[in-house]
Amino acid sequence: MRIILPINAKKILDTIHAAGFEAYVVGGCVRDAILGREPEDWDITTNALPEDIKKLFRRTIDTGIEHGTVTVMMGKEGYEVTTYRIDGKYEDSRHPSEVTFTKNLTEDMKRRDFTINAMAYNEEEGLIDRFGGLDDIEKKLIRCVGNAKERFDEDALRIMRAIRFSAQLGYTIEEDTQIAIKEFVPNLKKISAERIQVELVKLLLSDNPDKIRLAYELGITAVILPEFDRCMTTEQNNIHHSYTVGEHIIQSLINVRSDRILRLTMLLHDIAKPATLTIDDGGISHFKGHQEMGVKMAHDIFRRLKFDNKTMESVCNLIRYHDERYTATAKNVRKAMNKVGADNYPLLLEVRTADTLAQSTYKRDEKLEHLQKLRELYQEITEKNECVALAELAVNGRDLIDRGIAPGKQIGEILGRMLLDVLDYPEHNTKEYLLDTFL
Repeated sequence: MRIILPINAKKILDTIHAAGFEAYVVGGCVRDAILGREPEDWDITTNALPEDIKKLFRRTIDTGIEHGTVTVMMGKEGYEVTTYRIDGKYEDSRHPSEVTFTKNLTEDMKRRDFTINAMAYNEEEGLIDRFGGLDDIEKKLIRCVGNAKERFDEDALRIMRAIRFSAQLGYTIEEDTQIAIKEFVPNLKKISAERIQVELVKLLLSDNPDKIRLAYELGITAVILPEFDRCMTTEQNNIHHSYTVGEHIIQSLINVRSDRILRLTMLLHDIAKPATLTIDDGGISHFKGHQEMGVKMAHDIFRRLKFDNKTMESVCNLIRYHDERYTATAKNVRKAMNKVGADNYPLLLEVRTADTLAQSTYKRDEKLEHLQKLRELYQEITEKNECVALAELAVNGRDLIDRGIAPGKQIGEILGRMLLDVLDYPEHNTKEYLLDTFL
C-alpha cells in the first residue's frame, strides 16, 4: 500500500531518517489516507527524543514536550513530532501522570485508542499495522487496541471518540468495545465540558447524526445530555406525530443539512416537550409552551457544555420561533423576518422543513407546500429589498431630532410605530411619507 505524503511531511521523515532515527506518519492521517479522505493533520512518531528533533530542525515549538511532542514548523505549517512513549497510570480518566520514552514502535502503538488509529507509515517500510486496523477498516469496525476496558479506564474521552468515529465513518462499534463503554461511561463526568462539546458537535455534523441514538443506548447521553433521554421515552400521541419526541429529534437531524447551528437547533428544538406534556380527555398529547421553555433549557445546556454565546443565541432564537404558524402572506413573512432576523429567516425555514419531515405523513404535503410559499415570499421580499428592520427605515433618530423631537424614549417609540406601518405597507418606507404621517 502506498500513501502519497505531503512534501513537508516527507521532508521531516527524510531528515529524521538521515540522522539515523525511525520515523513514521501515524494515527488519523494514515486512517484517512487509506479511506481516501483528506487528513486534517499529519502527525509523526519517532524514536528520536525531543531534544534530537529540536537539533534537526531550525524552527520548533515545545507544544507538549513533557509528553514528548515537539511541533516542527515548515513555513507556516506545523507538524507534531512525538517520541515513542509508554503512558504511566491515568489518575484523572484523561491524562497519564507520567510518560516513559521507549525505542519500540509497538509499545507506543499499544497506548492508542482504536485499531484504525494505530497504524503507521513511511515510504521505506510501507504500512505498519500490528493491531488489525486495516482489517477493521474493511469490516467498518471501531475496536479498541488491546483490552477495551483498560483503554476507557485510561481515558474516558475515548468513549466520545468511539461514538464520534462511528458517526463520521458509518462504522459499527465492536461488541466488547460497546460493553466496556457501558461500564466506564460514568467516567465521562470527569471529562471537561469543552471536550465533550467538541466531540458532540462532530457527531452531529457527521453524515450519521442518528448515531445519537446509539449514544443513548450505550448510556452516553444519560451523562452528557440527560434531557435527551427523557425525550426518548416521551410518547407523542398526536395525529401529527408518529415517533417519540427523541426519535422525532433524530429524524429531524437526518433531514437537515450539516450545519452547526441547524443541527444543534434540531437536537434541542423539542427538548422541553417532556416537561410540558399534557394529555387531554381524549388521550391526545399536547406540549403547550415547549418553545419558550425549550429556550430556557437550551440556555442551560449550552452553558453547561461551555458553548459560545453567539451559538447559544442563534440556536435559541430558532428554537423560540420554530413552531410559530401564520398564513403565507408577504405581510406575515416581513413580520416574521423582523422577529427572527432577516438573515436567520431562511434557516428557520430549513428548521421547519426538517421538523415537518420528521412528523407523521398527516397533511405533510400541505405543510411542505405552505413552507414553499413562505420561501417564495421571502425571496420576493429580499429581491425587492423591502424594509424588515429599524435599520432599514428611510428615517432614523437624527431625522426626528432635526424635526424637533427631543432625544430619549419617544424617538424609539415613534420609530417603532413607523416600522410597524412599513411592515404592513412597504411602499410607505419613504422619508417624506413617514415624517409627514407620524410627526
